[in-house]
Formats: sequence, structure tokens, C-alpha cells
Amino acid sequence: MVDQPVDGEYPEHWEADVVLRDGGTAHLRPIHPSDADAVQAFHMGQSQNSIYMRFFAFKARLSSKELKRFTEVDYRDRVAFVITIGGEIVGIGRYDRLDDPAEAEVAFNIADAHQGRGIGSILLEHLAAAAHENGIRRFSAEVLPENRKMLMVFSDAGYDVKRHFDDGVVSLEFNIDPTERSRAVMESREHRAEARSVRDLLTPSSVAVIGASRKWGTVGYQLLEHIIEGGFRGSVYAINPEALELAGMMSFGRLSEVPEPVQLAVVAVPYEEVAAVVADCAAAGVKGLVVASAGFADDGERGLARQRDLVRQARANGMRVIGPASLGIVNTHPDVSLNASMAPAMPLRGSLGLFSQSAAIGVSLYAASSRRRLGLSTFLSAGNRADVSGNDMMQYWEDDADTSAVGLYLESIGNPRKFSRLARRLARIKPVIVAKSDAMGLRLPPGHAVRTTQAPAGALDAMLRQSGVIRVETIEQLVDVAQVVSGQPLPAGPGLAIFSNSQALGKVVADSAASHGLGIGQVVAGVDLDAGQSVALPALRSALLAALESDAVHAAVAALLPARGLTVDSIAEVLAECSVKSGKPVVAAFTGILDPSVYVEGMVGAGERAVPCFSNPGAAVAALAAVVRYAEWVSRDHGHFVEPEGCDPQAARAELEAHLRDVKGEQLKRLDPAATRSLLGHYGITVLPSAGFDSPDEAVEAAEALGWPVALKTTDPSLRHRLDLGGVRLDIQDAESLRLNVLQMRRILSRYGDPALEVQTMAPVGQACTFRAIEDPLLGPVISFGLAGDAVNLLDDWAHRVPPLSAADVHDFIRGPRAARKLFGYQGLPAVDVAALEDLAGRLAWLKDSHPEIALLEFNPVLCGASGAVILAADVRIGNAAQRTDSARRAMLG
Repeated sequence: MVDQPVDGEYPEHWEADVVLRDGGTAHLRPIHPSDADAVQAFHMGQSQNSIYMRFFAFKARLSSKELKRFTEVDYRDRVAFVITIGGEIVGIGRYDRLDDPAEAEVAFNIADAHQGRGIGSILLEHLAAAAHENGIRRFSAEVLPENRKMLMVFSDAGYDVKRHFDDGVVSLEFNIDPTERSRAVMESREHRAEARSVRDLLTPSSVAVIGASRKWGTVGYQLLEHIIEGGFRGSVYAINPEALELAGMMSFGRLSEVPEPVQLAVVAVPYEEVAAVVADCAAAGVKGLVVASAGFADDGERGLARQRDLVRQARANGMRVIGPASLGIVNTHPDVSLNASMAPAMPLRGSLGLFSQSAAIGVSLYAASSRRRLGLSTFLSAGNRADVSGNDMMQYWEDDADTSAVGLYLESIGNPRKFSRLARRLARIKPVIVAKSDAMGLRLPPGHAVRTTQAPAGALDAMLRQSGVIRVETIEQLVDVAQVVSGQPLPAGPGLAIFSNSQALGKVVADSAASHGLGIGQVVAGVDLDAGQSVALPALRSALLAALESDAVHAAVAALLPARGLTVDSIAEVLAECSVKSGKPVVAAFTGILDPSVYVEGMVGAGERAVPCFSNPGAAVAALAAVVRYAEWVSRDHGHFVEPEGCDPQAARAELEAHLRDVKGEQLKRLDPAATRSLLGHYGITVLPSAGFDSPDEAVEAAEALGWPVALKTTDPSLRHRLDLGGVRLDIQDAESLRLNVLQMRRILSRYGDPALEVQTMAPVGQACTFRAIEDPLLGPVISFGLAGDAVNLLDDWAHRVPPLSAADVHDFIRGPRAARKLFGYQGLPAVDVAALEDLAGRLAWLKDSHPEIALLEFNPVLCGASGAVILAADVRIGNAAQRTDSARRAMLG
């Protein structure tokens, strides 16, 4: 629900940049009366057949009355969207509310030249989302049977479409509430479009360097040189109006002079010239831009304005943007061989994909991976990350057969909810390593719409763990883990074999492994490596293979001091051979080697014969432990996202809409107890009944209705749970005792301003817990769980999750707080009904994920005993739904 638009206004979040099916971009916005001429031009540019399909008759021109009706809408009962590319309308979609206020008729018109690009599907998604906000639940449409493309738009959208044929027209009707299938369809389309757009950037058929220079050391000089020396397989063009020849080839003054279409433009001009360059690229049909130029978000408010204009101009003309302030992109595939970056040489070919936000960190990440001899598949430096992001790269990597593991260094997460969804999906098939410093926090990159997080501390890290991400803090830790996952099999368990030629070193490694939660399957210390190569290496091979054959051993660490007559390469070859034969990961740590010419850190060997080597055994164990945790996450049953029985989201939504009619702007409305019980009841959640009163006699009447014994408590949220402050009295058995307690409590509480009182049915004895849920502007819905009292109030001992939650997520959620062991029997106390808490958590997660209008929801306390869990108090506050960052409409972050 949103504030109803007035005087021709519409909600700002209805306007969006979108990625089309073929990877191009376009701009979607509500129609405006000033579009009349553009709509007429659009109509007259259509073929006779397209006009007939839309209007069931041929119209050479639209009448002034028709133009007025089509372009003047109220954004409530009548809504229309246009999609534009380069300012030209290429698609129109609209709905008109019918006599039944819950139903609207929908219609589309797509330009002939742009059919097949997924424009109709995008319009339908945005119209459905807008209709939802305006209280519409069903769409209907009339389509000619020969209009197969439009029929496919409806049938492929994932809705349950009912159709019937009448008088030569196919009539369609469907409920537009999101379903599991419609969400899956939207995510699949989003994935294909965004993956395609990144693929086009990384596999261009031709590249132009705009701002190429013959001056050694300049950015334009280096970018051109690196592309040429990297052996790019496509055409390369240098653009510089002041040079006739660059890098041994003819230079062009403008992009328009290039004799063939240019797919990717690498821009290295001063920031004040970028806008003109983007206009030239748009006119030339360029598909993507790598902007190395600085002077944008790094230059204060003026730079931010320039950056927004850059992105707006590029997207409106169908182009994606990498940067500004980008280090560049790399693709090592032999058929591409593109080094459009500041990296001095093409990286080794391998299966690790890397993404970095800032150019400075990108340099460090590239240097660290090169130093470790880590082979890369692709590398992208997003710079200011004005457009192409880590989410886009994950979409691409999911389908990229050349990438087996990915690493991302993130300074900010602009769309964490989408990141969580994509990372969870990608991590199930490929390791996802994210370096994120604790100081980074949760924020948007500069230049994006301002939204601030309200999520509790720890919620973002919980989301990363929930998504299967291997979280590290530094670049060095990222490449440590990448060494293990990019070329080694995943361990099937935590059992570790430790080999060392030093008793002391072997013990240190064993202690380190135990501190990381690894099991010690076997320790072989005092390995004799001084017997010479012909004896020592076969002995090492035999002992290591024997250890790896044990079912209790799932990985091995060889921590070795220098040995006489043995080289690092020869030992690494043996370790790699054992790993390949056993199908289990083996890592090495060579310590005490002082010769700088001896390579002891990184991938030693080649291909299957490469083994990850470290100079520090602690780093080797830490990296292996992180991989073990990831492997456990991959192998577990993640369960399904199943709606709990007895849920009625539509009824809950109708109630929320009724409550929100008098809510304006940013204000929140607190539901009264009756409204709270009714709303929660639609999700099978019950609250123990209570009743307020004014006099002792009214208290007795309420207690008689509820049933004895009762509890007496204040409604003040800060006192209602405080026995020590006199805010609650329990197990009152009769009327006389209740009257006396009312008088005594009012006297005690008078110091706090005489708060209101209520009586409540006594709940069974149990462990007090608390649940909380919020709608965060960045993370979206966040739910939290803890044991009530000091655990959450003083120690901040919460577990956090981001819905939707699978059965496995719910299981981990309830066991997340450190104090959760009290739920399973503690110091002689009986175990509680954990299944009841899990059921409540599942219902709460489903409720919060379905209704962004709920700004805050708290159950405190929840008493969980040996059988069942009882909610004693519930607080629900609602407001106009914020723009959820992962909503039921596809839109690029802006």
C-alpha cells in the first residue's frame, strides 16, 4: 500500500531501469500527458498487423480523444507504463479498473522492432505490482487468438490463467498475487537477462578505447597496450581526435568513423568529456561501457550528480556501465583473451572468478592472485559500482562453465536481499567467497538512492552464513580460501590428517585445527624427509595415501620444515598426486624456508598436479576449516520454502489495507489487541487472551470471562514483564485476591504515571523467549529470536535471519542464540517443545516476508514449555510499504 497519488503524481519507485531479455537496458516509467506526441509516433510506426492485434481493427492514427484517454491517467484506477530506449517509446502497458474494484483489464502494445526482447513480461510485472498497491487482485484481458506472442506473455508469467473463447476473442483472467511459480518465473527471466548482459560485456566481438593515447604511462596508453598485448581475438580500435596512429594502427577521431559496429567501449577521457562520449556510444549502438575515468562519486556532490547522469544516459540508450573509476575487466578464455584493464599482463588461465568494487582493492586482489599463481576465468573491477555489481557477476558466473569458484571484495552491498537470494543459489554449485571488513557495515555505494539500514547488528553476517557464503575479512584470507576451492575437491567431513617432519610443529597444527572445530583423524609427526629423494618421497606418498584411505580422514595438511635434498616442487607433486588419487583435499605449509627464490606460497604445480601451498600453517588450517564449513552447508538438506498450513495471506492483506487507509507518509500505526489477534490469526498464530479494565470490579468480570487463575500486569511495554518493578503479578486465584492486587499494583506503579492495567489467563510454566521482526530499507524483512531477559537485554544474544526461510534455516535459527542450549535441558531443567518454537518461527517468517507493510512485530514474551509455546503479548506496527529492494518487479538499483 502506498500513499494515493494526487494531481497527476505517482510513486517514485514505479520508475525503473530494466534489463531486457537480450541483455540490453531500457527505462520504464508511468505515462504522462506530455507523451501524447510520442504515443502517436509510436502508433504510426507500428505495422498494420500489430495495430490490428492491439485494437481489433486498423487505425492509421489515434484520435485526439484516444490520445487523451491513453496518456491522462489517475495512477489508481487507470495506470499505464511506457518503456523507452533512447527516449523513444518501444512498449506500452496499461490497466483499467473494472466495475469490480478488485479486477482490472490489462493491455499491451510492443514496437515491432523490439518484439521478442521480453518487454511485455516486464510491463506485466510492473503493472501487477502497481495494481497490488492500489488494491487490485485480478487481471483480465481480451486477445485475438492469432496474437500468439501476447498469449505467451500471459501463459508464461507463472500465474494460473483461466481462458475461454467467445465471439472470436480469447478472454483471459488470472489472480496476480505472487505465487511460488510466478516468483520462479520472474527470477529465471531476471537471471537470463542479467547473465546475458554481463556475458556481452566480457565477450565482446570488438572493442574501442576512447581516449587512447601515445603518451607512455597514461591510462589510455596502458588500456590500449594491454588489450593488444593480451591477444584479444576481436577487433580493436583506438579513438583519439588528435592522433593519426596509435600502437601501430590507424586511430579514429570519433566512434562514428569506425568501419564496423563496436560492442564494448573502454572510456579513458577526463570526466567532463564522458557525457559526450556516452552520447557518441549511444548513437553508434555500443552495448557496454567500461569507464576508467575518475571524478564522479569520488568528487563529492558534484561528482555524484555527474555519475547519476552518466548511468541514466547509458541505461536509457540500452548500455550497461562498468565503473566509473574502474580498473577494467579480464576474460582469459582463449576465444576471447581480453585484458581491458590496468593489469600489466594477462592473468594465468584458471577457474576462479573475481569481483572487486574499488580500483585500489582491485589492484591488490589482482596482485595477490598473481602472486599465488591462481588462475582466473574472469575479473571485473566495478569502481564506483554505479551500474554493474557483484549481483550481476553472480548471475553470469552461475552459468559460466569456465568458473568453478568466485571471490568478491565488497565495500558495500546495495541490494542485500537480492544478494542473499543469488548467493544462496550460486553457493549450492560453486563456492562463493566474500571479503567484507567489519567496518564496512551495510550501506549503498555512492550515487545510489539514499536508504539507511535499521537492521540489528549481526543481521548482515547472519544473512551471509544463511546464504552459504564463505565470509573472510581480508584479501589474503580470500586468496587463501580460493587456493583450496579452485583446484581441490570438497572435503566430505571435518576429519583431518596432519603430516609433519617436526613433532612440535605437528602439535601446533593439531591445536590450531581443534580450535577451528576440525577433528583430528590422524597425526603423523616426525616424518623423515632427510633420507634422500628416492626414499623420502615414496615413503611420504605411501603414508599419506594410507591416511587418506581412512573413513575418518577427509582432508590432509602437510606442515613441513626444510628437508635436505628435497625441493618444494617435488614434495608438492607428491601431495597433489595423493589428492587426485584419494579424491580428498591436501594442502601444504612450508615454513622456515628463507631463500626468497623458493616459491612456497600459492599454487605449486599445474592443473591437477597443483597443490595449494602456504608459508604459514595457521593460514592453511584456517582456509581448510572455512572450506569444511562450506562443504557441510552444501551437503546438508536445505529443505523447502513451504507455506505453513492454515495461512491466508489474502485475508491478511485485505485487513492491512483497511488499517492503512488513514496512514500518511512515514507514520506508523500500532494495531490494537483485537486487530492484532485477527491479523495473526490469518497465519495460525494465537495470542493468549487478555482484557483491560478501569476498576477492580471490571477486573473481576474480565477474570471471570477469561477463567481463573489469572495474571495481572501493566500495559506499559517497559514494565509489563518486570516482576522486580511490580509490573506483573501471577497466579491470582479468586476475586478478593484480584481486587487487593489491583489496589496494591496501582499504588506501586503510581511513581511511573499510573499506567493502564489488564488481566490475562495464566499461561503454563515455560522458558521465556522473544521474537522480533522488522522491515529494513536495505535487507528487507529481518526476523530475530532470543531468550527473553538478560540474554537479549544485556548480552544482545540474538539470532537473525532474512526470510524466506527453509526448514533448515528455521532449525538453525532457533538454535542460533548462545543461550539456546537452555531449550534442550540445562542444569536439571526439562527440555522445552522446540518444535513449537520452530513452527512459530516459520509462520512469523512467512507473515513478514508476505507483508512489507508490517514495519515492526514483536512477541514478548513467548512461554515455551514441555508442550507448546504461548504468546503472552504481541506488538504490531504498520506503515506504508517501503520500496523493498527485492520486490515483485524487476528493476536495476538506482
